[in-house]
Amino acid sequence: MKDLGKRNVLGVLIDATDHEGAVARVLDAAREHRPLACTALAVHGVMTGVDDPVHRYRLNHFDLATPDGQPVRWALNWLYGAGLARTTHGSGLMLGVCERAAEERLPIYLYGSTQIVLDRLVLALRQRFPSLVIAGWEPSKFRRTSTNEKQELVERIHASGAAIVFIGLGCPRQEVFAYEYRDALGIPTLAVGAAFDYLAGELREPHPLVRRAGFEWLHRLILEPRRLWKRYALLNPRFLWGLGRQLVGLSKPMAGRAERPTEELLYG
Repeated sequence: MKDLGKRNVLGVLIDATDHEGAVARVLDAAREHRPLACTALAVHGVMTGVDDPVHRYRLNHFDLATPDGQPVRWALNWLYGAGLARTTHGSGLMLGVCERAAEERLPIYLYGSTQIVLDRLVLALRQRFPSLVIAGWEPSKFRRTSTNEKQELVERIHASGAAIVFIGLGCPRQEVFAYEYRDALGIPTLAVGAAFDYLAGELREPHPLVRRAGFEWLHRLILEPRRLWKRYALLNPRFLWGLGRQLVGLSKPMAGRAERPTEELLYG
C-alpha cells in the first residue's frame, strides 16, 4: 500500500496513492462516520481545474483525488518519483470500496445517471457482491437544484443509513456535488466518473492492456466520438505541453492560485 500525500500537477493537487491506499482511506472514514470528498482525476478532470480557478479551489480542497488515467500517473511518477505501478481509476476504486463495504456490512448509496442505468448497476453490484448492502439509489435531476432539494437529499441519504455515497454525474458536476455536499452528508462521498455506466454494462470497459498503455481516452473516444472528440483533441495536448514545461522547470504552477467559490452550484 502506498500513500505519499498530495502533489502538484499543473496547479491541481493529486494524491500520490495506489488503489489499496485510496480504498483504505475511504473505508477508514466510513467506519468512523466522518466526511471525505474523493474524486478520481483523469486528464479532463485535471484540466477543468487548470482552466477554472474556482473549480481548482474545489479540487484542491478534496480530501482525496486519485490518479485516474496513465498520463496522470506518469505525471506523478516523473515529477515526484511516486513509483505508482498503476492508476486508481473510478470504476476500480468503486469496486474496491464496494468489496470491502460488503465484507464489513457498510451500506452504500448511489446517486446520479438515469433510473435505467441505476437499476442495472444495482443488479450488477448485487451479483458481484451478494452481501453488499445498497441502502438506496436515485437518478440525477439533470439540472441545478434548490437549497431545499439539497436538504431533502441529505435527509434521504441520512435516513437510509448509508456509510458511503457514490456519485455519477460526470465531470465537473460530480466534483462540485462532492465538494458542496461533503460536510452536510458527513460520510465519504466519491465522484467516480463513468463507473456507473461501465459497471452497469452501458459502456464497454477498456481492456487492461489498453489502460496500461495510456489509451483509455482512445477507447472512450471510439465509444462516444461526438461527445468526446473535442475534449481529447484539445485537452490532451495541452496537458502534455503543461506537464513537459513543469518537468523541465519552465513552469511552476501554484496550487494556491485559486478562487474560493462565492456561491453553491447545486447540481442534482
